[in-house]
Amino acid sequence: MRKEQLRGKLGQEGPFPRGSHRLRPMVNLVNRSAAPTLSEVSLVSRRFHGLVTSPHAWRIAFSRHFPAQKSLTAFDQGLEDQETDADTLRPERRVFTRLTAFASWRSEYILRTQLIRSLGRGKPASTEGAVGAGNSRLNPNNSGSAQITYSSSLVTTVNHLHATFGTSLNKCLPNFVHGADEVGVASLSDPRTGKVDHWGFADPQSFTQFADDVPGVAQYGLGSGEVVGVPNKMDVSRQYGMAYAEGMPGGRIYYRSTEERKGRLLHPAVHGSWPELGIPDLSGNPLSAQTPCSIWMAKTTNVPDRSEGLIGIISGSSTGVVTAYSLGTAGLDERRIERGEITCRWIVSPGVPIIAISVDENVSVRRLGSRRIWAVVVNALGEIYYLTEMPTRSSIDRKPKLTAIQLGHLAWETGRTVHWAMAEPSRRIARPDPFQSSDFDGSYTPRSSWNGMGLSSEQIAAETREIEKYLRYSPKHFRKVNDGWDMRRRLEVDFAGDDGSTAGETIVVIQCGLDEGQIAEIKRYTRCQVPNPNADSLTTESAGLGLDGDREVEKDSLFGGSQPEISKTPGWSFNAIKQSFSAHSDASQDLATLEEWRTSTFSLGGLKAPQITTTAIDLSAHALLTLTEDPLLSIGGSSVTSSPTASPLPQMPRPGTSSDIPGQRARLVGVGTKNGTIVLWNMRDPISNNTAIETSLKPVRIIYTDSPQISCLALSALYLVHGGNDGLVQAWDPLASTTEPIRTLNSRFSSRARRRLVQAEASPQGVGINLFAAGAVFLDPDPTVLRGMVSLGTHLRYWSYSSSAADQYKARKRQLRRSGRRSSSNQASADKFIPTGRGALKDYIANEKLELEKEKASKRKEQERLAGRFGLDLLGPGATEDEILAYATILSEEAAASDEQRRKSGSESDGETPRMAAEVSAFSDDGGNIDGPDRMDPDIAEAIRLSLRDHVAPGCVAAAASFPIKTRKAK
Repeated sequence: MRKEQLRGKLGQEGPFPRGSHRLRPMVNLVNRSAAPTLSEVSLVSRRFHGLVTSPHAWRIAFSRHFPAQKSLTAFDQGLEDQETDADTLRPERRVFTRLTAFASWRSEYILRTQLIRSLGRGKPASTEGAVGAGNSRLNPNNSGSAQITYSSSLVTTVNHLHATFGTSLNKCLPNFVHGADEVGVASLSDPRTGKVDHWGFADPQSFTQFADDVPGVAQYGLGSGEVVGVPNKMDVSRQYGMAYAEGMPGGRIYYRSTEERKGRLLHPAVHGSWPELGIPDLSGNPLSAQTPCSIWMAKTTNVPDRSEGLIGIISGSSTGVVTAYSLGTAGLDERRIERGEITCRWIVSPGVPIIAISVDENVSVRRLGSRRIWAVVVNALGEIYYLTEMPTRSSIDRKPKLTAIQLGHLAWETGRTVHWAMAEPSRRIARPDPFQSSDFDGSYTPRSSWNGMGLSSEQIAAETREIEKYLRYSPKHFRKVNDGWDMRRRLEVDFAGDDGSTAGETIVVIQCGLDEGQIAEIKRYTRCQVPNPNADSLTTESAGLGLDGDREVEKDSLFGGSQPEISKTPGWSFNAIKQSFSAHSDASQDLATLEEWRTSTFSLGGLKAPQITTTAIDLSAHALLTLTEDPLLSIGGSSVTSSPTASPLPQMPRPGTSSDIPGQRARLVGVGTKNGTIVLWNMRDPISNNTAIETSLKPVRIIYTDSPQISCLALSALYLVHGGNDGLVQAWDPLASTTEPIRTLNSRFSSRARRRLVQAEASPQGVGINLFAAGAVFLDPDPTVLRGMVSLGTHLRYWSYSSSAADQYKARKRQLRRSGRRSSSNQASADKFIPTGRGALKDYIANEKLELEKEKASKRKEQERLAGRFGLDLLGPGATEDEILAYATILSEEAAASDEQRRKSGSESDGETPRMAAEVSAFSDDGGNIDGPDRMDPDIAEAIRLSLRDHVAPGCVAAAASFPIKTRKAK
């Protein structure tokens, strides 16, 4: 009978059919539970285990716990809509940067909640890495603390921070460099001891600000517009040192290496005009002499190595000139370049200042081979220029020392090996000129050509003279002819944005709205590669002209005949590797696609007339990976992000596209406003399919802080840290798991200090140097390590919180066994596994075999435990899961039927107690009517009757009291 029922059940739908309404209550129950509860629920049955371990349940649980952009909707619609939406499922996928390399919805939910809880708890990290652990004066008990505050030994507000934390398994104790651009001084410190190094004070320099040197003249090319002056610019690097530029006409550029006690001035090339070489005269207008307006310095070794030492420092001037300097290549004898030597020069936008520079710190041979953008600059009119190739320098004889003129000529020659392209949607806009009073077109600008254009000497000379004409114009001329002059724009670039077609880089230009008559505006420019509709005809023409991928070594000469092409770089260079890497794509492949730029506008979420004071972009390790470098999407992913704590599980499916990855490979960018509000967007939101359509993107999160003004901002994949001009520093959750700050890292200063700030802002002189404000914030790129630093005036506060809960989640049994493979409990660091010799290999194989046997034994014990607890082997070892579920359903139905029958019989017996007592009494009177073995003894019958009379049901007693009962007297 049961076998037939089992076959019938197997032919029907399972007990928990997918997609039916019966699954919704169970899913709601599961995703409302906490992470530990979900782990326990998975032990109920295989069906529950499959549901709990599926990405769907964890994704919905993640969406409920981290509302993110839904928090804006709930805030706008009110509490009633929020309560109504709380009972419905939220299948929307959240956008965020994942925490680990091989992430899943389960790991993201558990790890993120644990880390946020650890950050809110604020327990100090381990003793070895705790702050103050190495200084007995700061910590007499030699027990680490969570925070430490010490002086930077600088006299003004610290507004530049950088540190080295190490990567992946090479994590190290942090070392910080901090600088103050007001005086042009930087220093080094170790937060573990709270001591400041003497490196930054060994070579004092005297720098002057433009506002102090030329009082009464407006900055940023405003006012009369004859000269350009800006506050002094600085950039710091823990590995390479400090670069500083004076923001005044004829300003100096100063560089100090971390390996040297004294710095040096970076002298530009000697001015002069050589039109036939493409070198213009930069001293044509004495009133508008070159003013350094922007500067960038390498933070890692990637850019100097890929450029073979040519690119280490880049500066932009008020005349539109971009100059590159070297950080030195003393180790390479064949291409020795001195520190601070000028290497490249370009005229990018003649007469219009270069106000912002951004360079890809993670540039690689693969990225260069795919012709991805690695350098971006923006000028005062909002035009965007970018590079996709590295410059190359011809081989020179270093025996005689080169003069300043020879170095200048060599820098211009090296600059002509690459081309600065412009994003067309950002082209300058000319003012309406109905009477044609201007002598040139306001939407046109010349710039330096490159060798790939094949121009003759006469054409280069004509181009150079046209550039010199534009160099003579002052800022007031461009303000009169063009719209959009703003030298306070900010630039944020996502070099890792990828659309799968070797493009997808995102450039965000932020107009702060700080000047009179301007409004805040944020535009996003996304580079795309689209199919070329004329690819077939162009490919045929190029094949007829011999423009195929395999070219001859000889090339045609401008003077007729042919001449051998001379290699200008040695065979071992990185550029040769890059060319060999990209040699697989021929000219037909290049003609098959066209480059387009799609434009979007970031909505400010209804804020009225905001003024943007600071910006930040997510610098987490996994936000800097392209699609080909992502280990979840590519087998050859970056090994830098791989670690034993983030190894993929064997049963974990590999996502097919970026939309299948938790967070959809998003990257957040944020701005802070003058009224204390923070707005966040996703830089990688979908783009428009048409270049003529400009989309508007809504913010992911809006945070209203208690600070009157946001002075600094920092983002990671886990949390956001803001600093206010009143000294308030708080950590927030970008995904809005809580609307309150997770932790307050520093409380605001006294009410007296805040009152003085308000009075200073209202005065004509302004605030000046604010020693109460938080100047800069820097976070660890690894979001699972809770440490960072913030500057508070001239002081520095470093924090390092424990994430032991997350470490417990990330640690696996297999990893623990590996960590103790060659160590005991007392000598974990004394005996280490050294992979040398054949015996070591045999030991390694034996250990792996032992680990596999232990894993098999543990799995067998787990199966036995499940079989004993849930009866998984009742139908034999060959039974399938559906058969077991059907059999369990039959047993549950039979048990339910028997329970129902027992319940009904019990209710009937309770309602008929008096009648049964009467029947028993009658039966006892007529006891002789029953014969046989079933006949009851009269004494027993009388005892039963009396017991039933004494224990009458309460309902019967109430019924008896309501009406009289006539009894018959015994005769």
